[in-house]
Amino acid sequence: MTDVISLHWIDWTIIIAYIFFSLGVGIYFSKRAASSTEEYFLSGRSLPWWLVGTSMVATTFAADTPLAITEFVRGQGIWQNWFWWNLLMGALLSVFLFSRLWRRAEVLTDNELLELRYSGKPAAFLRAFKAGYFAILYNFIVMGWVINAMASVMSVMLNMDKWTAVWLCVIIALVYAILSGFWGVVITDIVQFCIAMFGSIALAMIALNHVGGMDTLLNKLSSLLGSGIIHENTLKFIPPIPNTDFTTLTFWESPFSKFLIFITVMWWSHHGTDGGGYIIQRMSSAKNEKHAMLATLWFNLAHYALRVWPWIIVGVVSIVMFPIIPESYSELGTKAGYPLVMNTLLGPGMKGILIVSFLAAFMSTIDTHLNWGASYIINDIYKRFFRPNESEKHYVIISKVVTILLMILAAFTALKMQSISKAWAFIFSMGAGIGLVLILRWFWWRINAWSEIVALSTSIIITILLELISWWQVTTLGNQYSLFGTEPVLFGIQIQVHHKLIIIVPLAIISWLIATFITKPEPSEHLKKFYERVQPGGWWGPITKDFKHTLEPVSNGILIQWLAGVMMIYGFTFGIGNLIFNQYKNSVLLLGFAIIGVYLIWNRSISRLR
Repeated sequence: MTDVISLHWIDWTIIIAYIFFSLGVGIYFSKRAASSTEEYFLSGRSLPWWLVGTSMVATTFAADTPLAITEFVRGQGIWQNWFWWNLLMGALLSVFLFSRLWRRAEVLTDNELLELRYSGKPAAFLRAFKAGYFAILYNFIVMGWVINAMASVMSVMLNMDKWTAVWLCVIIALVYAILSGFWGVVITDIVQFCIAMFGSIALAMIALNHVGGMDTLLNKLSSLLGSGIIHENTLKFIPPIPNTDFTTLTFWESPFSKFLIFITVMWWSHHGTDGGGYIIQRMSSAKNEKHAMLATLWFNLAHYALRVWPWIIVGVVSIVMFPIIPESYSELGTKAGYPLVMNTLLGPGMKGILIVSFLAAFMSTIDTHLNWGASYIINDIYKRFFRPNESEKHYVIISKVVTILLMILAAFTALKMQSISKAWAFIFSMGAGIGLVLILRWFWWRINAWSEIVALSTSIIITILLELISWWQVTTLGNQYSLFGTEPVLFGIQIQVHHKLIIIVPLAIISWLIATFITKPEPSEHLKKFYERVQPGGWWGPITKDFKHTLEPVSNGILIQWLAGVMMIYGFTFGIGNLIFNQYKNSVLLLGFAIIGVYLIWNRSISRLR
């Protein structure tokens, strides 16, 4: 590799300083974290909103995130970010509903809620199954993806064996995760966020200045149209509507159909609709429900509106600077645009900061998944079913052992993975039909354990069936089958993730509705205890007769709050985007909507909470 980064002693000083800082945090918080499982996994439920929200932002930034954004931009265009931009609409439910409800529930893990909401053996089975599924299968695939990505990045940045570099990072991350638990995760997340934002903004400004500013960049991109190097939709925030109707194959294979499914189905149907495991963990760690809500609102603002644009700018600049990716970067493919810009433009000091931002992002994500996964195994399996009456120190010690085992197994899983992104899509599909149940279990008394079991089972079965169809189609043609390697073809369409959603989600909804009404509701006394604890509002008529609320039902005024959140965060997101790309009229209009959203949220929600 001829154009690897040559690191100055200043860069190495910055990198080593961050490593020592991380280890110092672990040592500093080790005694406090070891006192109880609530301290080890939730920091004693004592964290302020700004710390919790920033930790949420930091942990959702993995080492490969800017590279993935670059791949979107260099591929079908900026609009492809709707793959995750759509999730904001569900995330706003977390802001105004679930952040407050999870804090009221006062559970150690989200799976613990299952036996508060449901009863009997079905609830116990569901708790154990979901804990094992997410702590092991889901967690390993996510960590494997992150480890593989970091391995590729480190091999480019440091010109060393990629697994040597990553095992070093893994050991450091593991040490402070074991010592300090959730305390170490959130404190280092703050530093990681600051470093990452500074580094990404600085790189974007340097890159834009290098090509002569935004006007020059746009002119150079226009000159590349028709060359086959860039896509005609590269700078579009929404893909164009195709000149055909929705009954044709052409429509369902178009970018617009993908966008349409993202914004109409994906955001409310997936397994993280009520917050998602490690986001719920952070909601639960806030000092009260107001802090939980403010933390989640700040997270979504930073996650969607603030953080992405520096990465997009660098991705666009990389098209002009490197229309064709050099062969020496073939392992990363079009993602290599980001480190290529870094290699070319950054001098001593700045290279070290950018490398530390990748290193910190990797460690933050890995530590989050280790701590979260260990909390599931300890609280929802080990303590619940095997050793329920041990001391808190015993559970903390076993948590540390489990953390080590999870890290070792995840690292070896990463070594065996070939197609991480397709494996992730497979896992996403397996939970695609459960989202509506996760929402309604808080607000509708008739939902029972079988509703959730059937919803999850239906998603898993259909996803496996589609993979078996893919296996049959590949082997029938005499080709070699590889797990997650090829998408199945149905009705002449290659079934991608968004197509799977419109198959899985309706079938899952029909299945769990049937299961709900042919099985008995949960016992009234059990439901009354749950409702008294969280007081969500909604459709609880048979349970709430003569009930006097001591807490405000979170469902009050939710529609206005949700619409205000959409105006605020999408307004800021695309207002900033239009401003960056010199679309000033659009920017002023969108930022105006954002300010109205801020006013409504403050007036209708934040100001009313204590």
